[in-house]
Amino acid sequence: MDTFDDTIIPGAEFRRDRDGTTAAPGGLDWDNVRVFLAVARHGSLRAAGRALGLSQPTIGRRLASFEATFGGPTLFDRRPEGLRLNAAGEHLIPAAESVERAALMLERRRAAASPALSGTVRVSVGAWAANFLACHLAGPHTTPLPAGITLELVESQQTANLARREADLALRHHPPQGGDLYVSKAGVFAVAVYRRNDHSGNEQDYPAWVTYTEEQAHYPTARWMQRQIQETGAAVALRASNMSMQLAAIRAGAGRGILPCFIGDQDPLLTRVGDTVPEIAAEYWVIVHRDLRRALCVRAVIDWIRNLFAERADLLLGTAAAGGASAKSVRKLLEEAS
Repeated sequence: MDTFDDTIIPGAEFRRDRDGTTAAPGGLDWDNVRVFLAVARHGSLRAAGRALGLSQPTIGRRLASFEATFGGPTLFDRRPEGLRLNAAGEHLIPAAESVERAALMLERRRAAASPALSGTVRVSVGAWAANFLACHLAGPHTTPLPAGITLELVESQQTANLARREADLALRHHPPQGGDLYVSKAGVFAVAVYRRNDHSGNEQDYPAWVTYTEEQAHYPTARWMQRQIQETGAAVALRASNMSMQLAAIRAGAGRGILPCFIGDQDPLLTRVGDTVPEIAAEYWVIVHRDLRRALCVRAVIDWIRNLFAERADLLLGTAAAGGASAKSVRKLLEEAS
């Protein structure tokens, strides 16, 4: 795992047409291979279709075609809980994954070879990063993306598999521990405790907490809040699995909770309780596969993210004056939570 260099190889239309076909010599279709692998990994036609962006009937037809390529025997046992590979299917997995690695490598290198600065760049993000990027796509105080690029933000708790082109790059809270990836630190999201500000000013008026679900108790933010709850004996008003629900509850006056400063400081309905909490500040990293790091579109988005973190550092670190020029773009998100 290395850090970015500044060499750029032109690259353009690199989101592959998911409905396109790339038949290999001898009649073996790569699209059928990836359908076979998707069904094996996800355990059903429907789940494989969601992963590949294809309909369930299309997945069924392609899987049948793949099975017919090998003489027609079924490669899966049909069970009430889904599809499970049988011995014949298990035997094909290593070869199919080898084909997948080669095909995806060619796709990534094709993506980095076209000279036009246009196309869709898919970015794997968590909730905080998704909100920050979406709020700053345009505005007088941010550098815009090049006109030919469409940004596609895919929010999930898990980082997309960049080797399989589930995304072109990622902006995540934790850097990966390995893989054929290039990684660069983007910046830090400062966080603080916030509550609704339409009361007497006594911090004890809203003693209850808005926090994460039990399944998310391992998050550093959730652990920090749990310590505060235990130390003070405070109640929990709401457990919610994402920031939008937590934000809505805090704005409604249900209780206090942790928010990134770029959201909390710009909301006129909220007031910060105390200073930022540096021990749970969130470092963010840009992650990209080695084969795509110099593609022109990917590089343009990487540079845009870097510039955005630099331009809005005061907002991210909680040192910007509330109600500043960036407040209008942030309030669009806040209105959605109302």
